[in-house]
Amino acid sequence: MKDTNKGSHLARNQRAAKKKQKRRSSKPEEQDAAQEALEEAEAVPVSPYKETYEWIQCLVLALIVCVLLFVFVARVIDVVGYSMVPTLDDGDKIIITRWAGDYEQGDIVVLRKETLREEPIVKRVIAVEGQTVDIDFTLGIVYVDGVALDEPYVNELTYTQEDFEGPITVPEGCVFVMGDNRNNSTDSRDARVGCVDTRYIMGKVIFRIMPLSKMGAIYGSDG
Repeated sequence: MKDTNKGSHLARNQRAAKKKQKRRSSKPEEQDAAQEALEEAEAVPVSPYKETYEWIQCLVLALIVCVLLFVFVARVIDVVGYSMVPTLDDGDKIIITRWAGDYEQGDIVVLRKETLREEPIVKRVIAVEGQTVDIDFTLGIVYVDGVALDEPYVNELTYTQEDFEGPITVPEGCVFVMGDNRNNSTDSRDARVGCVDTRYIMGKVIFRIMPLSKMGAIYGSDG
């Protein structure tokens, strides 16, 4: 009886060993098959036309994104002239945005005024709708709603009158603008500009990108 049990046990061990050996022998075969499939996939040539098409797709998508950004969010403008010295100089490249909310006193904006010239002009908002502007050209002081403005950003005090006859109240939907280079700026003091309808404003200046030595935000502690 013991011999019979011993034989049965030995037979089971032999069968288990054969199964294990079979499983071991099948693994290299599976690995070889997977390696061959991978090599065949890598060996399939990629059509140059497909690569070109994919590159074109990427370029077109990037172009569309750039166009949407510059039409609806921001754009680059060249400063022409010296009316915003010392804040901005002729030839500076600035970024403006149309999504800056309502324009406020102190904002630097780019606007179009075809009664003056076709090119965009850059000015600073001095007063918004409903505010009253007056200027003492003897002392060079600008008043808004009877309060003298603290203007550390100007090149010099405001002595040039142009066509200004104050005080004036800024109409609804308009702003009163002046250049920081007060005595060398054509702005709301000039009848050709006057109070500017905000629909003519292209956007608010938010950043200067050129020259590189002056790259950065426009508004400091004084803005």
